[in-house]
Amino acid sequence: VILLLNRTMASRRRGRDKKAAPRQTSNVFAMFEQSQIIEFKEAFNMMDINKDQFISADDLKEIYSNLGKDVSDDFVAKMLSEASSSQINFTMFLTLFGEKLQNTDSENVIRNAFACFDTEGTGLIHEDKLREALTTMGERFSDDKVDQILADAPIDANGYLNYEEFTKILKSGSKDKDDL
Repeated sequence: VILLLNRTMASRRRGRDKKAAPRQTSNVFAMFEQSQIIEFKEAFNMMDINKDQFISADDLKEIYSNLGKDVSDDFVAKMLSEASSSQINFTMFLTLFGEKLQNTDSENVIRNAFACFDTEGTGLIHEDKLREALTTMGERFSDDKVDQILADAPIDANGYLNYEEFTKILKSGSKDKDDL
């Protein structure tokens, strides 16, 4: 559960509140909803400093420089090697993001990991039990990090986490408390 939560939370930070459409064809544009493609295009255009419709090593170095980071040519080359190219066009940009987003754990995997702590099969885990596991087992989280993870969790008045609903939140983003 701890490793899955860590990967899922990292995935959420990368693609905050976005849900990839199921991949049905090899067309990268079919992997995303139109609104997501528009957002990716805006991000691509911000990264394309010289506006040549390619993200190049110079563009990446400029982005890092604007963020106050001085990066080496080797660092930039390694980033571009993921694209197997010296520059990235928009289609490759989408492909890279699609691959990263598809490498997240499925809802089933996360739900089954939580089920290990649900000895009675109720779909509920007491918050204290989960908190203890997250702070003492595997990759141990700090109390602050656990608070952050559980901030959007559907925990009832008796302190029980509905992990079915929490799994959906982890995979698709936080919901308003009224929706739970």
